[in-house]
Amino acid sequence: MVGITGRRVELLDQLCASSPSFVKKEMDVTDMESVVSQLEELTAELGGFDLIIISSGVGEINESLDFDIEKRTIDTNVAGFTRVCDWAFNRCVEQQSGHLVGISSIAALRGNRYAPAYFASKAYQMNYLEGLRQKARSLKKPIFITDIRPGFVDTALAKGENVFWAAPVEKAAKQIYSAICRKKKTAYITKRWRLVAVLLRLLPKMIYDRV
Repeated sequence: MVGITGRRVELLDQLCASSPSFVKKEMDVTDMESVVSQLEELTAELGGFDLIIISSGVGEINESLDFDIEKRTIDTNVAGFTRVCDWAFNRCVEQQSGHLVGISSIAALRGNRYAPAYFASKAYQMNYLEGLRQKARSLKKPIFITDIRPGFVDTALAKGENVFWAAPVEKAAKQIYSAICRKKKTAYITKRWRLVAVLLRLLPKMIYDRV
């Protein structure tokens, strides 16, 4: 059985209609009062979990620094992400096994003037997952943490026309699936974005600030 969650019930219904193996739970990660109880209910219905994938996230261009946009990003990508991560990690510790996967982004590697909160929130996710990986290793239990770092994927989140290296959804999904099955620590999606990651890390600040 596969548990699926989200805010948009109509999309959950469509997925459930495609396979009897799906179990849905309407959930909003920014609702701190209910998200843990809903996760507990879903886990009980499934009879436990071996793998949890945290993919909820928002990202908008915000050159004017509209605080409402920044707050939505922080509430989802930082606070909500942390709430679910902490719950999932603690459950893994209780059962002494499990696999936690977080979908961060290539955006985690540097800041960006067009979407400051989004890029910063992805850096937070990347570092938080690394911290959890260190905690898991110190426990010496089969608890795995995977950080998936996509570049552009052809979804609604990739805004604009002629987006650079936008991968088809199916190709990205296959590579994510492969990385999860191999329990990789980090994976760039698609694989060629690893080259971009290296260049971003090496690019001098003086040059990057002008990009």
